[in-house]
Amino acid sequence: MEITEVKLTTVKGDEKLKAFVSITIDNAFVVRDLKIIKGKRGEFVAMPSRKLTEHCTKCGRKNNVYSAYCSSCGEKQPRSAGEEKHKKIYADIAHPINAECRMMIQNKVLEAYRKMTEKESETVEESVVEDAGPLDIGDEVSEQESREEETDKEDDFSEGIW
Repeated sequence: MEITEVKLTTVKGDEKLKAFVSITIDNAFVVRDLKIIKGKRGEFVAMPSRKLTEHCTKCGRKNNVYSAYCSSCGEKQPRSAGEEKHKKIYADIAHPINAECRMMIQNKVLEAYRKMTEKESETVEESVVEDAGPLDIGDEVSEQESREEETDKEDDFSEGIW
């Protein structure tokens, strides 16, 4: 098995979630919605998951697990005393079976992410350096031109042209 393509979409303004990722395996199978998350021990790849639901006892509509009330009819949802500690809220949609496969996916995705962030930081540095020069020169020229215009107006006024 080989990861033949990694597509990244960075997330701005979030401290923990850094990017959404789609991977293509052997040019034949796509897995979407992997996430790069910044944890306490560094960045890691989280597999795609979905929020679990339960059916309302009154109307039968789906509600998120641990919902106190039905989002459709407002009926209070029954709970057992120890149930909340043991129930999962999310279920994996796709995940590796063994640690070797997980490490292969994580290494490939994080390598692509680091390359992309390095390119972005180089681009930002280059644009800052390129923009600094022309702005300074343009400002100096416009100040000089405005001084010349003021001098010309003063000369015209003193000669009685106004």
